[in-house]
Order: sequence, then C-alpha cells, then structure tokens
Amino acid sequence: QPPPPPLGRGRKRAAHAFDLALGDTELITARAALAQGRWTAVRALLVATGDDWDRRGHRVTVLAQESSTQAWARDWLLAEPESADAAVLLAVATVQRVLNRKEKPDRARKACHSAVALAPADPTPWLGLLMLERALGSDEDVVRIFDEVRHRHPDHHHAHHLMTARLAERRPGAGQDPLHEVYDFAGWSAEQAPADSPLAILPVVAHAERYRVLAAAGWEPTDPAASGHWVGRRARQVMKAAFDWWLEWERDDHPRSHVDLNFLAHAKFCEGRGAEAAALFHRIGPHVTPAPWSYPDRDPYTAFRAARDSVLGTA
Repeated sequence: QPPPPPLGRGRKRAAHAFDLALGDTELITARAALAQGRWTAVRALLVATGDDWDRRGHRVTVLAQESSTQAWARDWLLAEPESADAAVLLAVATVQRVLNRKEKPDRARKACHSAVALAPADPTPWLGLLMLERALGSDEDVVRIFDEVRHRHPDHHHAHHLMTARLAERRPGAGQDPLHEVYDFAGWSAEQAPADSPLAILPVVAHAERYRVLAAAGWEPTDPAASGHWVGRRARQVMKAAFDWWLEWERDDHPRSHVDLNFLAHAKFCEGRGAEAAALFHRIGPHVTPAPWSYPDRDPYTAFRAARDSVLGTA
C-alpha cells in the first residue's frame, strides 16, 4: 500500500514542486525500481557512480528519503553482507528516519559506523552522520564529522552546505554582524576550492542561511525581499562575485547545481536584480528546491512562483 501523504500540504503540490532528484534521470529510474523492491537497479546505479563523491552523496541521500528504502536496503545487506553500497544506503536511510522522528538516533549512528567499516574511503556514511548531528549534535561533533568528510573529499558540496546552515545558527542575538563566523567559513571554503568548484556560491548560501536565523529571531522581516539583508555593500559584492562566476561556469552537470541556482536566483530576486534573476529562473526550469524559498517560514513553492512570476512577467 502507498505511504501516507506528507504532513501539511497536499501530496500533489509537493510532488509537483519538489523532486529532490533534480533531473538525474538514472537516479529517478532506479528509485522507481527500488519502490517496487528491485534493489538490483540501485546496485547498478551506485556501481556506475563509483567514486564521484558528490554524485554518490546526492543519489544516496535522495534514495534514502523514500519510506521503503530502509527495509529494502536491509534485505539487500542480508543478501550481500559485504556490500558497502547496501550498508551506506541503509545508514543514510536510517538517518533520514531519525530526522523524520521514526527511529532512534543511536541506531543511525551505529549503521553509519558499520558503513564506514565497509567503505573507509567513502565520505557518504560521514555525510549521513553530518546530516544527523547537524540536527542533534554538539558543535564539536559537527566539526569533527565535517573534517572526516573533507579528509575524503575536500570540496564536498552537500557537507559544506550542511556546515554553513549549522554555523549560521550560532549567536542569533548578534544580529547583522558582517564578521559572523558563517561568512568567514563560506569565504574560506570558496577560496580553498578549485576554480571550477560550485563552492564559489557558498558565500551566497551563508547569506541566506544567516537571514533564516535572523528572521526567525525577529531581527529581520519575514519577507526576504522586504529585508535590507541583500542590499548592503558587502552583500552586493558577494552576489556579484557569485553571479559572475556562474556566468563563466562551464559545467552544468554537477549533481547539485540546481541547489546553487535556487540560492542564486533567490539572492538576485531579493537584491532587486530582475534581469539577472530571470536568467537564473530560466536555467532552473522545473527544478525548484525548498531552500531557500521556504526561509524563514514560508510555503516554498508559493514563494518561488511569486518571485519567478514577478521577474518573468507571467501570471
């Protein structure tokens, strides 16, 4: 029988608005097979993904969101006890169940460490732990786990986004502090990354994550476009550098590129740069991501549609 609809908004709109696969057609095919209990399609997908760590992380985390994945991954691991792919998928699916409040955190931690033992070079089980501790852990745990990811893949995209979101939550009472540590982290990460790395966009992500925290604490209006957060001199410099980088970026095949495009489109819209936002909306197409359109507490699809329609002039 089908899983229950998600809490809150209607299933149809959620399905229409957000597919976390972000256009990865091979992933979409394997996910459909897994939903029917055919884990061999996922096995072939993960073998083909190899050590493209950003793509592996993307595919595993998307598969882990499905309600039946934990059970199928457990079956797969019973059939193939030495399979690192099965262990990693089970670990991240268990993390996802903890985040959905359907599992105890210690079970997820244990599953992640079992996956680490089978796949010591793979950052993905550490990514699972980072997803977990970003929500539940101490600052020390989060930094330690992030270092384990970076040790295996220095410019891991998803891990840097998780770390940025967590750092932005430090010292909400500091208000509009241009020297806040989240900006230092994002700037440093962008500078350390290779020239073609999408971590060049991380300072924009940091800006949006800090807005989320400040708006929730009452320091900023809850309508981001009405906030001055995107129009100060420092903000303008960050947005211009990120947009210029995007214009020159040749690689459109990064598995999480649409995450960056959504953050950049949101920033350009909030900055009042309609033409630049329009170019980004065209590139996003149907691949909307909930963050940052949901910030601080909005219906993300409604916010995205309103921003896109106002820029592109469509009703």
